[in-house]
Amino acid sequence: MSKLQDLLAQLKGYEWVNLTHDITKEMPLYQAFEPLVPNIITTLEETGSDNRTYTLATSHGTHTDAPAHFMPGGRTFDEIDLKERVLPLCVVHVEDKVLLDNGYAATVDDLLAWEEVNGRFPEESFVALSTGWYHKAVDQETFENRNADGVEVTPGWSIPALEFLSRERGVTAIGHETLNTDSGVEAAESDAELPLPAQRFWLSENKFQVEMLRNLDLVPATGSVIFVTLPHVKGAPAFPSEVWAVVPK
Repeated sequence: MSKLQDLLAQLKGYEWVNLTHDITKEMPLYQAFEPLVPNIITTLEETGSDNRTYTLATSHGTHTDAPAHFMPGGRTFDEIDLKERVLPLCVVHVEDKVLLDNGYAATVDDLLAWEEVNGRFPEESFVALSTGWYHKAVDQETFENRNADGVEVTPGWSIPALEFLSRERGVTAIGHETLNTDSGVEAAESDAELPLPAQRFWLSENKFQVEMLRNLDLVPATGSVIFVTLPHVKGAPAFPSEVWAVVPK
């Protein structure tokens, strides 16, 4: 075998964890979108081939937001280099904090505490926030977790934490298990004309993110590699993605 093929064989000796939700008609969606619409064009019985179309949104299920999603002049995903989509993976585990406060927003202190145990976040890495929220993706109501005032009480990132990762650590991309970068409570308190300020901040750094990840609680804080893939739709600001991690045993 060549050195590359030998490297692949070594990688396949590690654990591979799928971080991707299946896209279904029943899954939770961001409020701007309609559910998946499948359409059968031909069947095996009729023509000998199974052909279908699917009408879906750019933000259905596990999906990647390119900077252009919120940033004027920002990159679309087809403009992001292939090597930028395979990155060292760091996972910040705040599941216990989210159990106590469903609307928890990860802080700089959380990141500094991570570094005390694991060392400095590597430049050009992917940092994912593990909250355990993906377990609630059973239906829209459970996933949104609205309070009596109609506010979504869901976890997310604080802007200072994102600023730390981008400007002080040179992180390439982030990910989380919810449909928004912001915690639901902080999103509700933001300027209605410029909603989702944490998401707006990150994408305006001309960096991408992956939303609605799953199985991060199966991935250690450090030592893994993440792969982010999706169709090359020219000029798309976002699109459903298949994402996985290669994890040390």
